[in-house]
Amino acid sequence: MTKSRKKFDAAFKAKVALEALREDATVPELAKRHDVHPNQIYAWKRQVQDNVASLFARGASTSGEGEEEREREAAKLYAKIGQLTVERDFLARRPGR
Repeated sequence: MTKSRKKFDAAFKAKVALEALREDATVPELAKRHDVHPNQIYAWKRQVQDNVASLFARGASTSGEGEEEREREAAKLYAKIGQLTVERDFLARRPGR
């Protein structure tokens, strides 16, 4: 009989990883308490350690979504600048000016 895979939300993963980082309990104890394999906790802990520097590097942004939104906004503004430049150049070449 096969077990279905469990899906954990980001809040749960962060909570368990922070508990592992605090080292109040060993990873095997945390694994038993939260019904998760110890290797999974080690992986979450490693992810937190690898990505914690990027939290401070981004400043006020809390996730990559804000950065993507800024990129979309910048692309939209560049398109508008291009459109206005073409219109200006077209109107500048009009006869009678």
